[in-house]
Amino acid sequence: MDGTRRSDIRAGLRVSIVLKKDQRTGKLTDGIVKDILTKSPEHPHGIKVRLESGEVGRVKEILN
Repeated sequence: MDGTRRSDIRAGLRVSIVLKKDQRTGKLTDGIVKDILTKSPEHPHGIKVRLESGEVGRVKEILN
């Protein structure tokens, strides 16, 4: 599942995100969702989340 719909994402979910600094390379970072930062129901580049590690990025893939 890709991370473009807010309804698919909730706290505690394991996801792969792309950090702002990695957008050019597309390098993914895995982690657990702590907060959902995007307010709109959908976003074409992925819903922005904060991981439990404190990193912020857009969801590219939902892992579980």
